[in-house]
Amino acid sequence: MDFEELFVYIVLGIVQGFTEPIPVSSSGHLVIVQYFMGINIKDLHFEVLVNFASLLAVLLIYKHDLYQLVKNSFYYLTTKNDEYKSDFTFSVYLALATIPVAVLGILFEDMIGNYLKGIQQVGFSLLATAVALYLIRNLKGYKGDKSLTLKDAIIVGFAQAVALIPGISRSGATIVACMALGMKQDTALRFSFFLYIPVSLGTFILSIGDITGASNLKEMAIPYFGAFIASLIFSYFSLKWFMGIMKKGNLGYFSLYCLVAGLFIILYF
Repeated sequence: MDFEELFVYIVLGIVQGFTEPIPVSSSGHLVIVQYFMGINIKDLHFEVLVNFASLLAVLLIYKHDLYQLVKNSFYYLTTKNDEYKSDFTFSVYLALATIPVAVLGILFEDMIGNYLKGIQQVGFSLLATAVALYLIRNLKGYKGDKSLTLKDAIIVGFAQAVALIPGISRSGATIVACMALGMKQDTALRFSFFLYIPVSLGTFILSIGDITGASNLKEMAIPYFGAFIASLIFSYFSLKWFMGIMKKGNLGYFSLYCLVAGLFIILYF
């Protein structure tokens, strides 16, 4: 076993895990870290696996909320009882908000991979994230889960699609959109991370065949496993930490970080 390779993959798993839930762009930070380490891992299987690890962390943290959402949605479909309608509507909005990223991801996947992966691109994207976070840093919101509209869902869905660009944070883009639309912090968090579930799960399911059929699977099994566990652990604690940050309304710190990181990358690389 190559311990140096294992170390590299674990480091990248940590980076992915820690940065996935917070609004600083996990994909952008993977580009940055690979640049500083002098490596270039063009390994789709790796990205799919560590993203799936982050998904498991989200499911662990929100398991009770998700159970209630699925159960009540099912009850509404079978009973048409208005008591469960708000959860069913929330589920429908999540499904509709997933469509933009799925369609645009398929249409522009090659262009994004070929032209928007550079270190400079990440720097400018971080600056855009910094500005967006700064604009909504003090918003408290007034809309709960039952107050969302179809328009809200569509706008947040397109915000998630913008995060296909490396350096644009998925959680940042969706939370900025949610807060700008007047959602409360807890509703913005739930909608943002519930929206992550179908995207990550769908990508993983579509990639299972490629992963299990990869010619280098046996030699990469241990590095993959190390990165997966690292991503799972750090995603879990990072999301827990970020939930506390959201309650305190301290998004301005992330804006400052993205500003400094973006300027540093643009000026020195």
